[in-house]
Amino acid sequence: MTDKVAICWFRQDLRVSDNPALVAAAKHNNVLPIYILDNENPGDYAYGGASQWWLHHSLAALQQSLGGQLSVYQGNPQAILQELISRFDVEAVYWNRCYEPWQIDRDTHIKGQLKAQGLKVDTFNGSLLWEPWQVNKQDGTYYKVFTPFYRKGCLQAEPPREPLAKPENVHYVVDADQQGIEHLNLLPKIPWDASFVEHWQIGEEGAYARFQTFIKEGLSSYKEGRNIPSEPFVSRLSPHLRWGEISPNQLWYVVRNIGDDSNIDHFCSELGWREFSYSQLFHNPDLPRKNLQAKFDGFPWVQNHDYLRAWQTGQTGVPMVDAGMRELWQTGYMHNRVRMIVGSYLVKNLRLHWHHGERWFWDTLVDADLANNSASWQWIAGCGADAAPYFRIFNPVTQGQKFDPQGHYIRQYIPEIAGLPNKYLFSPWEAPVEVLQAAGVKLDSTYPSPIVNLKQSREAALEAFKSLKPQAQ
Repeated sequence: MTDKVAICWFRQDLRVSDNPALVAAAKHNNVLPIYILDNENPGDYAYGGASQWWLHHSLAALQQSLGGQLSVYQGNPQAILQELISRFDVEAVYWNRCYEPWQIDRDTHIKGQLKAQGLKVDTFNGSLLWEPWQVNKQDGTYYKVFTPFYRKGCLQAEPPREPLAKPENVHYVVDADQQGIEHLNLLPKIPWDASFVEHWQIGEEGAYARFQTFIKEGLSSYKEGRNIPSEPFVSRLSPHLRWGEISPNQLWYVVRNIGDDSNIDHFCSELGWREFSYSQLFHNPDLPRKNLQAKFDGFPWVQNHDYLRAWQTGQTGVPMVDAGMRELWQTGYMHNRVRMIVGSYLVKNLRLHWHHGERWFWDTLVDADLANNSASWQWIAGCGADAAPYFRIFNPVTQGQKFDPQGHYIRQYIPEIAGLPNKYLFSPWEAPVEVLQAAGVKLDSTYPSPIVNLKQSREAALEAFKSLKPQAQ
């Protein structure tokens, strides 16, 4: 083939609008858009089951947006790119940056190799409002506390770039030897994802539609309403952001142009939390496995497979915890307030290592993101940056009473106790026998008794925390 080609390598930016790499490639006469499923470099962080399901459908949506011209491969990107260069007259390669440590290492090597071959190579920020190395303290060190990171770092840095328009009249070429999406084998062999479909419209169009719905239904009540899991006040944009079907820049400028009130400020600060997680991962590549606070290396975690399995399957006997874990299994998603409740229960009431939660969420969340997932689990465990103190232990009963007062959320996901009056819905073990009978509930038969006593497990967690030695300065 004699016509010169620019490769646009799609990764976690599965959209055609506000895509800096695609805009750069579109300036060439011919664009070869590609996606490579890297199954050699991720190690322990190959995509989990829910992520693979989402990725399959997101690639299908991108394929449609590109008029069927997306070429799809799996294997080692370095080898695949070299093979494409041998068959096409490639003059440039463009991609948007990823920030997982293994991707940074891989991409740095690939970029150096391609440049040494005389190709034009440019990479761009298509996933974050600010690069992790842009937001540092005046002395050059990185922020370890969120509020100054966001207020002094982000908001006083250069404003995020304005979103880019979708490039028009691009001449795409397709590789006749590409493998195709189906050959990636991303869909699960056991159809545990069957109920996912009704909850999501995957792809760039779906992301924009979800954003518009949030603006109409959730944004004006976001600051307080985001804590109520039965109400439509959260954006549910996290999987769309994770896969780059919409960019944070698009969200930032649309809501900022609506106005400036406490709800909009709070939504933007949540985008800031996402930036904070990426900053932590960038500066601490071991974040997914290593406690940021070293004193937790000696924490006396419990080993109990039965506890873990009960938590994973929503059978702990604590309705607010079980409802969250069942929402996750049925939808691939969990409301943010409930994520904090189930996380606190795992690492404090059950005293199981936060690694167990991190791995389960990695496999079952459609928005599983290495930076957010790792930073959030370290936060709830008390061992991360700007973490909730370990002695802050969520009471899942009072949390349910406060944020699901009418029990709509619990009844949706735990129908077997739906007949209980609100007084006992959050703690069925406290209900008189006649109340349980009237509701058709038989503890340890139709619904489990609590696997641990909340008060006693809280006290045990506090004692365990006291055993830690102060961290050396």
